[in-house]
Amino acid sequence: MLSILQSGALVGLDAVKVTVEVDYNPKGMTGFTIVGLADTAVQESRERVRSAVRNCRLDFPMRRYLVNLAPAEMRKEGPAYDLPIAMGVLAATAQIPPECLTDAVFVGELSLDGTLRHVRGVMSFAYMTRELGYSTLYVPACDAPEAALVEGIDVIPVPSLGHLVEHVFKLNPIPPYDRSHVLTDTEPGPERLVDYAEVKGQEFVKRAMEIVAAGGHHALLAGPPGSGKTLIARALPGILPKLTPAEALEITRIYSVADMLPPGEGLARRRPFRSPHHTISEAGLIGGGSIPRPGELSMSHRGVLYLDEVLEMGRNLEVLRQPLEDKVITISRVRGSVTFPANIILVGSLNPCPCGYRGDPMRACTCAEQQVRKYQARISGPMLDRFDIQLDVPRVDYDKLTGAQRGEPSSSIQARVEAARERQYRRHRDFPGVLTNSDLSAGEVEKVCKMDDAAEQLLNAALRKLQLSARAYHRVLKVSRTIADLAASEVIRTEHVAEAVQYRSRTLLS
Repeated sequence: MLSILQSGALVGLDAVKVTVEVDYNPKGMTGFTIVGLADTAVQESRERVRSAVRNCRLDFPMRRYLVNLAPAEMRKEGPAYDLPIAMGVLAATAQIPPECLTDAVFVGELSLDGTLRHVRGVMSFAYMTRELGYSTLYVPACDAPEAALVEGIDVIPVPSLGHLVEHVFKLNPIPPYDRSHVLTDTEPGPERLVDYAEVKGQEFVKRAMEIVAAGGHHALLAGPPGSGKTLIARALPGILPKLTPAEALEITRIYSVADMLPPGEGLARRRPFRSPHHTISEAGLIGGGSIPRPGELSMSHRGVLYLDEVLEMGRNLEVLRQPLEDKVITISRVRGSVTFPANIILVGSLNPCPCGYRGDPMRACTCAEQQVRKYQARISGPMLDRFDIQLDVPRVDYDKLTGAQRGEPSSSIQARVEAARERQYRRHRDFPGVLTNSDLSAGEVEKVCKMDDAAEQLLNAALRKLQLSARAYHRVLKVSRTIADLAASEVIRTEHVAEAVQYRSRTLLS
């Protein structure tokens, strides 16, 4: 007897329909075969399904079973096929009615006693269910809050295989997950964030980070050890705008596929802040694998990717050049390519030389000139050009460090940042996919960044003197537009351009 039901496979951030066909031959030789380019975890479903069915006091006749996962040319991985295979076996052996398998998608891993365990990417399966026109999605009970974030389908939280069998016979129906229990509020709970009020001195740098947060710009911080570069970068999430519902769903989907959602939280409630070690591989940074998964770049989407000691990363840093421009990363493999979102704020920090004290007025540098040049050459000109704001972070004076005076709190800075972002949202409504000034293309910059005559003359003079590239020219314009937004100015004025130009100082690595 043949039974057919639907499941799915993760390809990048999307789920693709997989048809599970189970053929039971009561007269054939004993065997349980799974075909359809299944990996080891899928092949091991035979043992999990057999034990789960028997431990739920259901019958598992020892005859010939053939399970086909179609389309056959697409590789299948992971234990999410356990539940559909088990339901297919029960339908093929006439233990459940075949009509219960129609108009539904099944996803879940089985334990040996029949209970269902968490699987990754449930949110993508929910989107697939809705887009294909199916009405019901059966998922492990622990994953139901995540799947219920996608409206338009019934999400059935299944505790175990035995409960699901009772449900299809209407003996003990499992009600669809109540969406009133879904946490849709993106307001984050209490967490330990660095407040800019705790950062002594460095007012010039804190002003620059306010601009970074308001416009979504990239920043590079250079200075001696202990000057506060890392502390300043870690305080950045505290002044970023609160997540919108659409942004929260984007982040949740990425973390769901990467299987990194915090336990008990169906919806991401705060902007990501990722800080990988400088020894990270290229695949770890941008994503990869035989079946590509998101890397730190995509895990930072709509948030901050902080790279400490960027010069120690060597050539691995260069893989970020294209994603920083395109806001997406495409990973190509023999079997195909997948695209992950990568709209991030990149913040890097570095020491100006191997010993770290070049240019420090309090401690002499011990590095030879050749050492310094070789060390600084680890970052290319094109990569350096992609940092909108480039800052020297000097040593903090002893008097400021020990003084009792506190700086402006992050909450006050965040209020100004959100006001500037709101101006950008209104202005960019006619540009699809543009949320912040950093998202503007070259053509859109010309339409949006209107300057008065004096500001235009100043920018032209700076362009010649600093020998800015075309990319750097547009980035200065974007930063000027953000500074004007913080000042509630519709037109870019001289003071806005002057401040933006000083953030492109080429003395950073001199």
